Amino acid sequence: MGIRRWMTALLAVGCWAVSAPTFASDEARFKVATTFTILADMARNVAGEHAQVVSITRPGAEIHDYSPTPQDIVRASDADLILYNGFNLERWFEQFLNHLGDVPSATLSDGVRPIAIAAGDYEGMPNPHAWMGLEGAEVYVDNIRDALIAQDPDHAQAYRDNAAVYKKQIRDTIEPLRERIGRIPESQRWLVSCEGAFSYLARDFGMKELYLWPINAERTGTPQQVRKVVDAVRQHDIPAVFCESTVNTSPARQVARDTGAHYGGVLYVDSLSKADGPVPTYLDLLRVDAQTIADGLHGRGQ
Repeated sequence: MGIRRWMTALLAVGCWAVSAPTFASDEARFKVATTFTILADMARNVAGEHAQVVSITRPGAEIHDYSPTPQDIVRASDADLILYNGFNLERWFEQFLNHLGDVPSATLSDGVRPIAIAAGDYEGMPNPHAWMGLEGAEVYVDNIRDALIAQDPDHAQAYRDNAAVYKKQIRDTIEPLRERIGRIPESQRWLVSCEGAFSYLARDFGMKELYLWPINAERTGTPQQVRKVVDAVRQHDIPAVFCESTVNTSPARQVARDTGAHYGGVLYVDSLSKADGPVPTYLDLLRVDAQTIADGLHGRGQ
């Protein structure tokens, strides 16, 4: 059953009391749905004026074990293309996609050189946060471009041009940030976070990585995890610890209290903010994270 007939049947029998949003000015445009806000922002930059792009999850959502709502399914119901991360990031997505019938989809992490998760239930599997590194981000943009061209070939040249411009913008954003982090003494160039979501960024910025838990889908903030990081922060005299915007920051703050390190502040990785927030775009996320890391390691954290 196609998604439109599936949705009509569900609504007709009163399964969900929701109504599909209308996009009067967008109805004629190619529609792309992405699993989370960062992918949506990337896709908008590549699509330009030729496609309407929506995110299934809202700003600020924790995406690993997200529980889709009826409104989420409605928002994606008439999509012409679905874009998702892959690497087992969106554990909920396979079932969600099955509800959308035969809508074409593309996995944006295809072709990324993965970094393996080092411990926990997912040990040895690819770290899914590949958009946090320059190499991964460029692969994502290329995959978005190719998926758009495959499904909307009439605007192929515009998608190619937009992708080239956007990749340059990403490079021009990341390179100065990498240089700034590189000026921090190597002995202090540690990135301590709650989730091990910064492996690609740490590799790009020449940092050593330490985290409380490997991935948000596992147990988080256990006494054993806190004790391990406390011991490592003391051993290496690490000046600051950080935590992500979508999780409880209490374990990281406890590490800071127990070691005398600075709590460096909030980092953004899985979700953008709302338009009036600190990271409304992916490029803003990169800038804010690098600024927060540099300030924290220089002793200017929260």
